[in-house]
Amino acid sequence: MSVTGRLREKLMIGLKPIRLDIINESELHAGHRNSPGTGESHFRILIVSEAFAGKSRVDRHRLVNDLLKDELAGGVHALALATVAPGEALPKASASHT
Repeated sequence: MSVTGRLREKLMIGLKPIRLDIINESELHAGHRNSPGTGESHFRILIVSEAFAGKSRVDRHRLVNDLLKDELAGGVHALALATVAPGEALPKASASHT
């Protein structure tokens, strides 16, 4: 299974999101010093989940990082996270991707 597939599967099971956007941005980092060159190392993720309700931004990111700890330890170099509870405003860059 691809890295993108593993990320999607773990986040769907762990957070039961009502929206999950995973964008592979690895090509934007090709050739950078710390880029592993795998084509699946840099991701931008938007997650809308009830699991984030009442949690701070730090707690939300910890929850995601814990779910993805194996991927973060073995190949995923960077995650840009937008973690939103239902009813909260989407980040401006993500709002147009609906």
